[in-house]
Amino acid sequence: MMSSILLNPQLIIYSAALGETALAVRIISALACGVIAGLLVKFLFNDRKFFNFSGFSEPASRDNDPNVLLRLLKNIWRNIKATGPYFLIGILLSALFQHYVSPDAFANLFGSQRGFGVLMAATIGVPLYVCGGGTIPLLMAWLDSGMSMGAAAAFMITGPATKITNLGAVKIVLGAKHFTAYVAFTIISAIIAGVVVNLLV
Repeated sequence: MMSSILLNPQLIIYSAALGETALAVRIISALACGVIAGLLVKFLFNDRKFFNFSGFSEPASRDNDPNVLLRLLKNIWRNIKATGPYFLIGILLSALFQHYVSPDAFANLFGSQRGFGVLMAATIGVPLYVCGGGTIPLLMAWLDSGMSMGAAAAFMITGPATKITNLGAVKIVLGAKHFTAYVAFTIISAIIAGVVVNLLV
């Protein structure tokens, strides 16, 4: 569940714009978070129920057109409608950021002070992340301005994991107590991933 929240095929395609290193960091950190979360649930809740899917019904399939090409085009159009507005907002925010925030100040906050930069990036990922596609222009601008790869990794974990729509679904599935554990795991794993990435990259 954790890996599917942090990563999806569209996000992999969008993240390629950040470069090979950032793409690899995103994929590896998402998979690592998923494996670690799974192991923790296995060992800590082995004989106890952890998930509750009773609040969900079977979704209706929208891929019912017999023409494969038409189905593909409809899916592409749905993705454009879903992510396009947020991508444009991301471009606007990155333009405002480049205009009003000096590269030196940003590099000092998120680059040279690597530990603090990771903590800050993990924190801003919570309120700022709305759509994966919309954050790509922002991350591109931040990395160009001196953001460390570890800080970017922390943002790429807390952002999708605490997106409001994801949190709503996760809370239904996990319940209040396990939901708190999920949020704590997300923040801790984001900070650890950021520190490790900064040590390795």
